[in-house]
Amino acid sequence: MNALAGGGAATDVLDFLPCRTPSSWFDEARDNLPLLLVDHANCEKKAASTALGMLYRYVDRPELLYRLSRLAREELRHFEQVHALMQRLGIEYRQISSSRYAATLMGRVRRDEPGRLIDTLLVGAVVEARSCERFAGLVDVVPEPVATLYRGLLASEARHFRHYLGLAHRCAGGDTSDRLQAFLELDAELVTSTDAEFRFHSGPPG
Repeated sequence: MNALAGGGAATDVLDFLPCRTPSSWFDEARDNLPLLLVDHANCEKKAASTALGMLYRYVDRPELLYRLSRLAREELRHFEQVHALMQRLGIEYRQISSSRYAATLMGRVRRDEPGRLIDTLLVGAVVEARSCERFAGLVDVVPEPVATLYRGLLASEARHFRHYLGLAHRCAGGDTSDRLQAFLELDAELVTSTDAEFRFHSGPPG
């Protein structure tokens, strides 16, 4: 059973996301475990980098600074956990190309302020929610000890999702539903359309 389906702190992710990851992606993940972990490690570093970038850019927002500093630390801790597991399993950490997922979402971020800040936070919420949904599904298909790692990451990923969403709403000072809907529709398109290369956030295999 999907780890999100039985209740708990992360169940709101399934209501938030517009669709589920296709089962064929999970089949591909099971058969490409080293590549999954390498790209997952890269994703954790990029998530920390995004949070740090906003820490430098928006120094006049105390709540934002507090939340993002904690997020950055947790993302780096997740990178350490994934990398340690890779070493334990004898998987070499190497540079690989990124998937189109995050880059495409960020490509829709507005360039003017405060639109840039609000959109970046909304993208962060969408990415964290999708990561949480994939961790939950992976628990059922990957072997131990990888399943244990992903099971342990579920709560923190769901918390990151809620923090990003809450910060976006507060920074906007009003309704963000139109912008959020646009990013959710793009997320659905990206995770259901085929990709030539398998990655943590790729669509199903083509």
